[in-house]
Amino acid sequence: MDRSPLRRTRAYIGLGANLGDARATLEAACAELQHLPRTHWVGRSRFYRSAPVDSHGPDYVNAAAAVDTGLEPLALLEALLEIEQLHGRQRPYVNAPRTLDLDLLLYGDLQCSTDARLILPHPRGHLRAFVLQPLAELAPDLLWPGLGAIRPLLTAVSCQSLQRLE
Repeated sequence: MDRSPLRRTRAYIGLGANLGDARATLEAACAELQHLPRTHWVGRSRFYRSAPVDSHGPDYVNAAAAVDTGLEPLALLEALLEIEQLHGRQRPYVNAPRTLDLDLLLYGDLQCSTDARLILPHPRGHLRAFVLQPLAELAPDLLWPGLGAIRPLLTAVSCQSLQRLE
């Protein structure tokens, strides 16, 4: 892990899995995130169980992680996709069940959609309790770029079922 005094940006990553030993996979992914170049691990939320959204299959185990990174957003996304591949992630169709899903949710206060693979902030994250609750746990005063404080966003999705696992 590089700890040089380079400019770093706080990034938040959504973690999810609903195939195999989801919890163990998320733990392993967090360990791998801690070794990304030019990146300092800040921490992760507790784990939560949620039903699939716009999909089917077993319930998901979800969490969020925070890192301070010197990687550019697209480079960080590429690193996340590599970790997914290490865990056998396949994409047979949209919203298919998955061994591991790593979403770059927020990268500082950056708002962009210049690359088809990368839209920041995550375009549906503010609509999902399984994203917002772990983020609120990590950073209660977090601002969602373009929308404001995370707490009112979380209140707006309070009807979505979410179970804390630890």
